[in-house]
Amino acid sequence: MSQAHKVVRALISVSDKTGLVSFAKGLESYGIEILSTGGSAKALREAGVKVTDVSDYTGFPEVMDGRVKTLHPRIHGGLLQRRDLKTHQDEAAKNNIPPIDMVVSNLYPFKKTVDKGADFAECIENIDIGGPAMVRSAAKNHAFVVVATDPAQYDEIAAEMKANQGGTTLLFRKKLAAAAFAHTAAYDSMVSAWFAGQLGDDYPDVIAFSAHKQQPLRYGENPHQTASFYVFDPVRPGVANAIQVQGKELSYNNIGDTDAAFELVSEFTDKPAIAIIKHANPCGVATGPDLLTAYRRAFACDTKSPFGGIIACNRPLDEAVAKAITEIFSEVVIAPDMDDAAKAVFAAKKNLRVLLTKTMGDPATAGKVVKSVAGGYLVQTRDNVVLDRSVLKVVTKKQPTEQEMRDMIFAFTVAKHVKSNTIVYAKNEATVGIGAGQMSRVDSAQIAARKAAEAAKDAGLPEPLTKGSVAASDAFFPFADGLEALVAAGATSVIQPGGSVRDAEVIEAADAAEIAMVFTGMRHFRH
Repeated sequence: MSQAHKVVRALISVSDKTGLVSFAKGLESYGIEILSTGGSAKALREAGVKVTDVSDYTGFPEVMDGRVKTLHPRIHGGLLQRRDLKTHQDEAAKNNIPPIDMVVSNLYPFKKTVDKGADFAECIENIDIGGPAMVRSAAKNHAFVVVATDPAQYDEIAAEMKANQGGTTLLFRKKLAAAAFAHTAAYDSMVSAWFAGQLGDDYPDVIAFSAHKQQPLRYGENPHQTASFYVFDPVRPGVANAIQVQGKELSYNNIGDTDAAFELVSEFTDKPAIAIIKHANPCGVATGPDLLTAYRRAFACDTKSPFGGIIACNRPLDEAVAKAITEIFSEVVIAPDMDDAAKAVFAAKKNLRVLLTKTMGDPATAGKVVKSVAGGYLVQTRDNVVLDRSVLKVVTKKQPTEQEMRDMIFAFTVAKHVKSNTIVYAKNEATVGIGAGQMSRVDSAQIAARKAAEAAKDAGLPEPLTKGSVAASDAFFPFADGLEALVAAGATSVIQPGGSVRDAEVIEAADAAEIAMVFTGMRHFRH
């Protein structure tokens, strides 16, 4: 078969008419016969493009409110017939089925219909049947048929046809066919997800995901790994839909760390907050009366680890904060916005990646989290529980002060975003020591205390920052030794989930140390 195949007849039936008229006029300039339906035919005809209605072409009217119009042997026979098989050509001639060499079809706007809050019946009517059938027929027979499913493809198709005197090459048609099958697969995944939602089935027997490639990445976690960044729809505010206003291309690790940073800082809605992240774990988090104060306090938690880190803010950046941030090297800064003075400061650091989100994520938003394992996926709901003070239970003789209670809620919120096992020390709503990802909770407590002592020494302070702090544990203490490590570091109050068979032993140790302890009734494992 010849690779460059001429287009003689095209069928156009689209819901998104962007660029349609100019594209159709380009087809017409090659003498291509254009078949069309409904609104597409009307738009083309009004623009002066000669169109044959599909109903006239098939000799069968559009029926059942337009549900049946292109589902006809003359359409699908025209798309599916093989030009290189005599039996196909004989059958086509016998049944008067001319070949159709191109399909231009983007599908009914199902997602827009759902997003606008349409009722069940309207959503059902916006499930396209004829469109996917045509697209799949054309894509299957890509050896002879061109299929366009996105207005963004029109210019590329026009250039291909110009280079091939009104035809297209096989490799080009293969690429369009691959895109077409991905298009219908994504469409069906949206419909199936919506249907499962209508039935209240969060975990159907078969689950389908669709995502669009945002950008190819230079490499994955390591240079020998390949990677690309894909975005789900709808997109939660954050790195996936942020506008990069300057800096180098984001890497695989940049994206993961920036997501972790922005999700953490989004927890704090009532005060300016800063989170500094390194390798998906926070090395400093703080709130403050203003963003600059919050940054200084977050940085003070660990003045070494932030080098080459990610900085997330929950308020627009100004010049003073930008200057403070650029005192050291950072990989990424993400914030809802920034003023012109801040932009000028960052512009001097050309490699610094700066992302703006325009809005913050709601920590209570529901959603799914997907993680791959060998041979499968783990799917769970987001850890979207926002700690409610009313559920906290003081289990010790000593009651926490009001400031200690605020600090414990802050520390436990931060712990939610630190790899398990986790211990977070905090004072005045700023972290002073973080122990992440250890096999033993005692090790986490001791590492956090050691880093706090180092930070105090670097700052010229007389005692470790953990003295008089509160401490949070992401999960219960299986033994009293973990709590005793916190007491040794100087913590005066502890917040933890509770639920261990040895809770009584741990509470007894807290009473013996004369500290306050609060149970949350929930844990925040993060793996």
